[in-house]
Amino acid sequence: MSAENSRDVSPTSSELKQNEGEPSSHVLAEQRRRVGRGSRLVGSGSAVPKHLITNEDLSKFVDTSDEWISVRTGIRNRRVLGEEESVTSLSVEASRKALEMANVKPEDVDLLLLCTSTPDDLFGSAPQVQKLLGCHNALAFDLTAACSGFVLGLVTATRFIRGGGYENVLVVGSDALSRYVDWTDRGTCILFGDASGALLLQAATDDQDSLLGFDLRSDGNGHKHLHVTVDSVAESSSSGAETNGAAFLQPGKASYECLQMNGKEVFKFAVRAVPQVVEGALQEAGITGNDVDWLLLHQANQRILDSVSDRLHIPSEKVISNLANYARTRLQLDTRTWLNRDKQEFPGLKLWHQKTIKDGTFQLRTASV
Repeated sequence: MSAENSRDVSPTSSELKQNEGEPSSHVLAEQRRRVGRGSRLVGSGSAVPKHLITNEDLSKFVDTSDEWISVRTGIRNRRVLGEEESVTSLSVEASRKALEMANVKPEDVDLLLLCTSTPDDLFGSAPQVQKLLGCHNALAFDLTAACSGFVLGLVTATRFIRGGGYENVLVVGSDALSRYVDWTDRGTCILFGDASGALLLQAATDDQDSLLGFDLRSDGNGHKHLHVTVDSVAESSSSGAETNGAAFLQPGKASYECLQMNGKEVFKFAVRAVPQVVEGALQEAGITGNDVDWLLLHQANQRILDSVSDRLHIPSEKVISNLANYARTRLQLDTRTWLNRDKQEFPGLKLWHQKTIKDGTFQLRTASV
């Protein structure tokens, strides 16, 4: 149990009296969550590979077309890693931009979270990113949760700031699913792209806290519909010499199968579950969908974005999408337009706010994986 959620649960005499007006468990949970320091977003950066693959390019070796892909997904282009690029190199590039925007020195970063399901090193790529950035004072580790990884990284960062005394936390979302896609399967290869994005969160006073609310859930029942599992075969020894005659099957060299996805089931899950968690975040923040200025969802499929916004009764003009040029990546961020000194929008299952300099009003953002 984390320090933030741990407390003495022994009932006191006052708690046993069931007084009228006693705060509900939901209110108590929210009070515990909000005690301490807040977090504010101060920098952002993004990086994409140089190599671009268009729908026309895919149609040369897969039975598909630009019209077939764009109508069903909204995607027209995607970026994939080249020979000199890696998850680590993209992460470093995006992180440097975030640090530069935040005007924070690498040595002042306390924690670096690399949210990835495709690390360059199975033991974790975050320490390499830390080394190359020069964040020698930072704790660094990987966080794996597929498409939800970045939102979990952001919420985790706020918990380290709130309860752990950390000042500057760098959250990086990077993936290279092009390494695991079956490029002969038009049902999956058309969807994914490689990219990296980074955000720098900084400790703030509680009244400056940018995290209004979040709702996080898991459902392992969906594994059969979307997974990349280990594919290895045990190898028997040709003689007993290697094992002194003992019966022994040598473990095979581990590898991963290509990404497997049941698109119809994933679509049905997304349009059902995403509105539920967005509504949960809105409820915790004490606002409604009418208060939302922008809806920034995980960029999975344009039809999913449209269906979710319809169910939430949020107009399409408030829904941000960059699927056309980058396809489905871990973190879609165009820092030139989506994050500047007057606007803050980014993916994740949470709500953030910022005080706009021009008119002093609060800008509310909601987004979901």
